[in-house]
Amino acid sequence: MSRVCHFLGKRTTTGNTIARRGKAKYLGGVGVKTTGITKRKFKPNIQKVRAVIDGKPCRIKVSTKAIKMGLVVKPLKRDYKPVEV
Repeated sequence: MSRVCHFLGKRTTTGNTIARRGKAKYLGGVGVKTTGITKRKFKPNIQKVRAVIDGKPCRIKVSTKAIKMGLVVKPLKRDYKPVEV
């Protein structure tokens, strides 16, 4: 399975890291120069959670933002008692 939130659809996105050197002009330097640009990934905080989907408890991948928003409905705890013989 991919790293995608079940509710919000958050997924891995791409961007750049920019390496710079020099001193800013307002600090008395000659300016900041870009020395390199490399690709990077922004990964969402995805957790595996047991949730009730269509009336059944199942395990899904959910972002922490969706958990904080209250979109995840947790299944009830089992009331398990061992059988006495």
